[in-house]
Amino acid sequence: MDFSNVNLALGLFVLLLVTGALWAADRFYAKPRRAPDTPPPWWVEWGAAFFPVVLAVFILRSFIVEPYKIPSGSMIPTLLEGDFILVNKFTYGIRLPVIDLKIVDVNQPKRGEVMVFRYPRDPSQNYIKRVVGLPGDRVDYTDKRLTIDGEPVAVTAAGSYLHAKASYFSPRYTEKLGEAEHDILLENGVSPYISGAKNFKFRENCTYTVRGFSCMVPAGHYLVMGDNRDNSADSRVWGFVPEENIVGRAFFIWFNFNDLKRVGRFY
Repeated sequence: MDFSNVNLALGLFVLLLVTGALWAADRFYAKPRRAPDTPPPWWVEWGAAFFPVVLAVFILRSFIVEPYKIPSGSMIPTLLEGDFILVNKFTYGIRLPVIDLKIVDVNQPKRGEVMVFRYPRDPSQNYIKRVVGLPGDRVDYTDKRLTIDGEPVAVTAAGSYLHAKASYFSPRYTEKLGEAEHDILLENGVSPYISGAKNFKFRENCTYTVRGFSCMVPAGHYLVMGDNRDNSADSRVWGFVPEENIVGRAFFIWFNFNDLKRVGRFY
């Protein structure tokens, strides 16, 4: 699931620099030299006027919350295609914008949290998945059932899920990861993504069979999976998420053009 905001962040930073320079030039150089009743050039006036707005938006989306749109179904039934969500940017620490350097450590991701991160194979793309394995965990996924450090993850049947666009049903289950209880979808048969695993960093920490996989999560990394388990290319395919790739924790649906009943949901 790719929903890239990286270029937007860089563009907003450049706009901040330009409007800030215009504001500073007018405030400290041009304005003191103009006649009292002489208006500034239109381009200076507009740039200086937009600077406070751009600054507020830059601070908000860089350090507090950032909006995203879900483009695919890998997190069904938790998140649907077309959901507009908010991501908490300071839950896992404060990072400098654009270069993503952490300057203040706050919390570490917990099992069960929905996390946004930069895709390890292409950091220009942002992905969203659920945190399943923490650093040092042994994660086993055999016959579509999770076990963490030898303890089976609690799963109970929860009926079925209707895919409205495709008009078919998927078996639905409620899974408890840490303190988080959420629903997942599991199809019948072998997951297509297990056999498609790529080479990735720390690939030697994982073993694959026709029944699933077993991975030891390396230090400073996380194992993530989509809730639509058989339709999610995730850590099973492309590997672990390094800590420095973390963007924030997704927590709120603020809009969906196709289903207004989803608006206002926390997860």
